[in-house]
Amino acid sequence: MTHRLAAAFRALIALAAVTGVTIDCVQGDPLVAFSFFTVWTNTAVAVALGLGAARAWTGRPPLPAVWSGGVLLCISVVGLVFHLVLDNPASSFNQAAALDRLTGARAVSNQLLHTVTPIGVALDWLLLTRPAAFRPRHAALWLAAPGAYLAFSLVRGALLPAGHPTRYTYPFLDVAAHGYAGVLLNALVLGLAFYALGLLLVAADRFRPAVAGRRNRISSLGAGGLK
Repeated sequence: MTHRLAAAFRALIALAAVTGVTIDCVQGDPLVAFSFFTVWTNTAVAVALGLGAARAWTGRPPLPAVWSGGVLLCISVVGLVFHLVLDNPASSFNQAAALDRLTGARAVSNQLLHTVTPIGVALDWLLLTRPAAFRPRHAALWLAAPGAYLAFSLVRGALLPAGHPTRYTYPFLDVAAHGYAGVLLNALVLGLAFYALGLLLVAADRFRPAVAGRRNRISSLGAGGLK
């Protein structure tokens, strides 16, 4: 029964991610929606938590920790960057005014993608996984996704015409405003912060207490498996 409760919780998180991504695609241009790191990451959440739910339901081994930890780091980045940088009037990159104008389905999607799924994935990791699954080397490997997104964003921006409304999806990656040197500096600062966050997750995972006994511990998407 415990495994099935875990499966249900993960399925709900996956559903939240799918719902948010679907709303963004239906309400706008799917190609534009999938140019955002938020949508990339929530799609990964939907896949990872969906697989985690299926594995918990059937009692199969979890996904490798390097993959589940990467999803955890990336969705944590999504939530933190949104709330601390983009939706923060004190930030030089804030978009709080535009975000305040979101209504209806777009407002729901915004909350699902930037708040509900990051909290849900974090709770799954904290409450439904065995500790000490992450390794220090994982923190560097997890940077592959943000690095790939940086390359994608710069290439996409170079191919789109000047003045295109969604040429650069995030203000700190806007080459037209900051130049390539400024964007690469922003990316370096953020990358170091993401790496530090990854190391923090590894340390927290190693030293956090088990919420339940090991024998009855839920086999989760982030525990055990291949490292």
